[in-house]
Amino acid sequence: MEVELIAITRYLKGDGSPEALLEHAGRVCYRSESRGDPAAFLRARIREGHESLIEHASATFEIRGISRACSHQLVRHRIASYSQESQRYVSMDDPQWVLPPSIAQDEVARALWDQFATQVKETYRALRARGIRKEDARFVLPNATATRIVVTMNFRELLHVFRLRISPEAQWEIREVAVRMLEAVYPYAPAVFGDLRDDLRRRYPEFFDHRPQTTDDRPQTTDHRPQTADDGRQTTDDRPQTTDDGRQTTDDRPQTTDDGRRTTDHRPRTADG
Repeated sequence: MEVELIAITRYLKGDGSPEALLEHAGRVCYRSESRGDPAAFLRARIREGHESLIEHASATFEIRGISRACSHQLVRHRIASYSQESQRYVSMDDPQWVLPPSIAQDEVARALWDQFATQVKETYRALRARGIRKEDARFVLPNATATRIVVTMNFRELLHVFRLRISPEAQWEIREVAVRMLEAVYPYAPAVFGDLRDDLRRRYPEFFDHRPQTTDDRPQTTDHRPQTADDGRQTTDDRPQTTDDGRQTTDDRPQTTDDGRRTTDHRPRTADG
């Protein structure tokens, strides 16, 4: 399974961040001016339940190597846009499979699966050899067939998905997708997703720290998500910050938010030299 954040809303004013846009949308509601700290404003509004303003930002993910069983669950979230690999147009002569650990780790169950999967491949190829179109030959393919899908959701819908799917009641594969989506988008809008992420990591640490192997016949992929500390905070900030003479610097000066709490400002700043 691979979950990659490939696009996110860019504001054409201010620092261009999604959070700056969301603050602007919220300030319009109250005819108020920014105090220079969008994060405090957004956290306060979300805690109040005023979430309509975060619909103005969206994120796009490319998800590869999930099962059709998983994608069927994902596309039920209708406030979203989807573009999925088509079995009608793409040949499934050599499909990849996604197996649950309960089958992959059971010797007898795995043998039964291997027998079935071989029959599926042979049947599909035989149908195609007889001139059956891909759109009809695909009827023999199981839910375990791996797929690829591009998903775009606004931030409010993402919060809904994370609240619903990162749960013991959720099916293991869609839960893993949701966790990876949250970890990918969080660094770009921590004021929007931070409170929920902290709560989920506190209640279900095993979903974040001990992930199951979801596939067994594809090479392992490298995880490029930002590293996090045990308490869920991001431990590194890779954004370049420079002084007037070209040296790099980091501004860790404590700041005070609109709601009175202290925070750290990691936004790029220019030193006096």
